Amino acid sequence: MTTNVPVRFNEGAVREIKNMMNAEGFDKKNMLRIGVKGGGCSGLSYMLGFDEMRAEDRKFDIDGIPVLINPAHELYLAGMSIEWEDGLDARGFKFVNPNASSTCGCGTSFAV
Repeated sequence: MTTNVPVRFNEGAVREIKNMMNAEGFDKKNMLRIGVKGGGCSGLSYMLGFDEMRAEDRKFDIDGIPVLINPAHELYLAGMSIEWEDGLDARGFKFVNPNASSTCGCGTSFAV
């Protein structure tokens, strides 16, 4: 397990992710995967979901959450914060990425 974590979570994100992982029927073999993929209106889109570890993955423990990141994605994710918003006008995960030169209006894609 790697100690130099590229991503941070706010308190709300930690709570929400742990709630999902503690839900009935959650497959305990799965860990949180954070990554990027080509596409979206700004060029790259964020990936956030649960998955099993693959040979190329690096595993991190972030606030007690097992996190998987493909090393090829770390360049785009370094220093990023994932926040949970629970307001009337916005509810869900928000990606705050200091590496992004531009983002789309919905906040799920970015360019570097």
